[in-house]
Amino acid sequence: MKMALSRVTLLRASLQQQQQFSMVMPALRQKHTLPDLPYGYSALEPIISGEIMEIHHKKHHNTYVTNLNVAEEKLQEALTKKSASDVVAQQSAIKFNGGGHVNHSIFWTNLAPKKEGGGVAPSGPLADAINAQFGSLQNFITMFSAQTVAVQGSGWGWLGYNKALKRLEITALPNQDPLVTTGSPFFLSSPLTPLGRSSQSPSSLPFWSLSGFFLCGI
Repeated sequence: MKMALSRVTLLRASLQQQQQFSMVMPALRQKHTLPDLPYGYSALEPIISGEIMEIHHKKHHNTYVTNLNVAEEKLQEALTKKSASDVVAQQSAIKFNGGGHVNHSIFWTNLAPKKEGGGVAPSGPLADAINAQFGSLQNFITMFSAQTVAVQGSGWGWLGYNKALKRLEITALPNQDPLVTTGSPFFLSSPLTPLGRSSQSPSSLPFWSLSGFFLCGI
């Protein structure tokens, strides 16, 4: 009974703190917006068609942005009403749509037209780390592709840096879960959707022909 009461007390205290914070949030919070692509929709052709890029950006990504704003507004309302159940109810929507917004925003910058360096192999510290961890760039591509295409349904494949182990790691996460939930900074991301999949062998996913991950470093 004491444990149950202590949990209720903690929850109320937490809500009170969030309520105090929310009093200033409406004036400070700005709505999330769909970021512009750093290239035109047709710039990645013939690897990825302009139509697919436009649909994925204007429709899919924009839907996550819209729903994230709605979820955050509902969260603010719940905090104002001090409704714990409503606060909890918005957590999954914020995680899913917020993850979709974050993941796609990162992904667009991982691609580049060939004339702007897309598909160029990494160099410097990142190339050294890939060779040390995976043996070669081709081995990494094969392992990354095999591990991520094995995910059933939708999700994301990531190349991240494990700070605790001080090494690069390939991670596949379901749905729109962002890599930040694992505590690892990203170097490379790929959506496990029709945009990132191929009927060809895993190592020949169209993504690799446009990858801009050479821009990242450790």
